[in-house]
Amino acid sequence: MSNGTKTNDFDCVVIGGGHAGVEAAHAAAGTGAKTCLITISKDTIAKMSCNPAIGGLAKGQIVREVDALGGLMALAIDATGIQFRLLNRSKGPAVQSPRAQADRQKYQQFMRRALEQTTNLTIVETIATEIITEDNKVRAVSCKDGSVFRTGTVVLTPGTFLGGMMYIGSEKWAGGRLDEPPSMELSQSLKRLGLKLGRMATDTTPRLAAETVDVDKLQVQPGDQPPVPFSFMTERIVRPQVPCWITYTNEKIHELLRDNLHRAPLSSGQITGADPRYCPSLEGKVVRFADKKQHRIFLEPEEEEIKTIYCNGVFTSMPKDVQEQILRWLPGTENARIAHYAYAIEYDYCPPIQLKPNLETKKISGLFLAGQINGTSGYEEAAGQGIMAGINAARKQQGKEPIVLGRDQAYIGVLIDDLLTKGINEPYRMFTSRAEYRLALRADNADRRLTQIGKSVGLVDKKRWTKFQKKLANINELKNYLTNSRSGGLSLWEQLRQPNSTLAETLAEHPDVKNMNLSEAVLQAVVIDAKYEGYLAKQERLVAGFRTLENKKIPLDLDYNSIAHLRAEAKEKLSAFRPSTLGQASRINGITPADITVIQIHLKKSSNRNQNTR
Repeated sequence: MSNGTKTNDFDCVVIGGGHAGVEAAHAAAGTGAKTCLITISKDTIAKMSCNPAIGGLAKGQIVREVDALGGLMALAIDATGIQFRLLNRSKGPAVQSPRAQADRQKYQQFMRRALEQTTNLTIVETIATEIITEDNKVRAVSCKDGSVFRTGTVVLTPGTFLGGMMYIGSEKWAGGRLDEPPSMELSQSLKRLGLKLGRMATDTTPRLAAETVDVDKLQVQPGDQPPVPFSFMTERIVRPQVPCWITYTNEKIHELLRDNLHRAPLSSGQITGADPRYCPSLEGKVVRFADKKQHRIFLEPEEEEIKTIYCNGVFTSMPKDVQEQILRWLPGTENARIAHYAYAIEYDYCPPIQLKPNLETKKISGLFLAGQINGTSGYEEAAGQGIMAGINAARKQQGKEPIVLGRDQAYIGVLIDDLLTKGINEPYRMFTSRAEYRLALRADNADRRLTQIGKSVGLVDKKRWTKFQKKLANINELKNYLTNSRSGGLSLWEQLRQPNSTLAETLAEHPDVKNMNLSEAVLQAVVIDAKYEGYLAKQERLVAGFRTLENKKIPLDLDYNSIAHLRAEAKEKLSAFRPSTLGQASRINGITPADITVIQIHLKKSSNRNQNTR
């Protein structure tokens, strides 16, 4: 679509063209809403400002889920990836996760083309400055160039731009990303709307000119053969893969960092925002893990032609001279030239307890938040929130019920529920350990969990749906065959379930199975289903027990202080978090089963009183 538009009236306006904004805009438009994406520049759509990689532990599951719902991220990385690896191959399928390095420029170009080809979507290059409301309802978005976009819903995905301040040692300047201005006006707009803001911080790594790095002395980390695609729609990856390399820090580097802690804004206290615990600065790791003699560093190419190298693990806010000395003493980079120095960035975020489960703010009707503004880190967490916010913004305009994924349905469901119930005071990152139902939330079955939902909202096209239906039919065909075929007194299905059975390795060569001409994905799905059948049945019983709490809604305006026998701490916590269901309430830190029982009794009495007065 072109920049120009005859009218400034839209069903949905998405502010920010990062990884959350891309998915939000595509989802809102794809589900039928007339959508506008406001971005500073089309050239920075889906820019990989940090690591040029997609996926990883638990993150790979989220990417597969976004794909199953009809999103773009998996398709983009399959089309532009330069090295693919399946992490945790030696462990069970529940914790295996795909990861891939991307050609960062080609990834951006893919996303831009995908959005430009999206029906119902207009991309406008400008800077949003204010969200205009009336009676606490979204009415419009005004921009720095004077343009105004009237709308009933806004999805705000500003990344690190809100009140962004950047640091390299003692150097400090306002910025939202390298060489890009921050958004100061939007922060003030949110405050005027009554939303509470906090500060968070993160940092990046140096980028090196590839021709100046001596990789011959380093350990090579190759990609998988064959590479495993992310998207359900990608048959195979056929492009050659580039290598990555592994090096290690040493005591000289650690001593250098300790001696210069007072010069690093993240360590000196100059930055007040919380440093990400799960992606810490190198100086932070040296302090926290003082007993470690070395830390592993991955040197990862940023493009297929290997022009620049990303130093994964050298996250820092140290001044330039310290960064240069680190590289002098790091094996392989002794003579490396820095193309871009590492920097730290501090930015505003909205504590996500201010959100409903559909990612709409409780205070302002029609205002949805997604990505780092909710306190998360990572492209994948942003994309998962973005697609859900886009879907729900469109559904609100269409007068439809929101789509809320449960903790038993998706990692995206776990992510959003954690944001609403845990209280976020440092950048949130997804891990498999956060998902209590991870045996069912595997990367390999994301399509079976969520494609139906994607179709129901209008994001899954006919081609994907037909392919998905064929896969389900093939799975059922193979399961029926294995259940009805016996050998040695047991059905083949029962044999497949045995812990020490070798049938899984030879199943594809079984004559009858071979004649079915099934894909590797179908064979894998059936084998995993058989191995996990008993565990999943037990897990489903647990889920069923919790479902009553999950389905019991709590009025957002409930006066907890008026509930007799509810503890003072519970009243305080529940009044702050404002949970939407009893299930959510039960997961708030400090809330006990006894508190939940008291609330249940109160809600039942209130319901009976209301019925008696009708």
